[in-house]
Amino acid sequence: MPREPGDPIRVELTKWGDRPHWEFDGLFLGSDEHGDWLGFTAGTLMARPGMEIRPANHQVGLVPTRGAAFLATFHGPGGDKRTYVDMTSVPSWDGSVVRAVDLDLDVVEELDGTVFVDDEDEFAEHQVLFGYPREVVTLAEVTRDSVLAAVTARAAPFDGSAQRWLEVLDELVRG
Repeated sequence: MPREPGDPIRVELTKWGDRPHWEFDGLFLGSDEHGDWLGFTAGTLMARPGMEIRPANHQVGLVPTRGAAFLATFHGPGGDKRTYVDMTSVPSWDGSVVRAVDLDLDVVEELDGTVFVDDEDEFAEHQVLFGYPREVVTLAEVTRDSVLAAVTARAAPFDGSAQRWLEVLDELVRG
């Protein structure tokens, strides 16, 4: 289904076993060699069971190409992080909805450039509790290692590529 810049989209993440997780709306911004870029304006309601947030800053998300198993979020000015990458199942489009299973592991880049892996304890616990298949564990670990190396080295798409898309979002918001 062809999408145009400004078209509404929705992101629906679940946890393993089809348990509900984050859901939020946004705008399709466009595509490049890295994948599809999505925009989330300041104040967008992002909700999961037991929690709702409305970030004070614009953010752009990347649905990567070539079957990569992550969803990346890049924060605009005023954010509390620079980059936040969820290790997921391979994201897929269903019309205007992006769906993926969040596999707990996250790579985070702080505003000062510090990069770390978050939620390794949750990942280890959930492997046992929810019975992640070995291939899912391997996918999450290999993806984590690859993303961690790319974010740390500031390799594409973690090299500032998101700035262009933050500008596209700003233009769409200004009309």
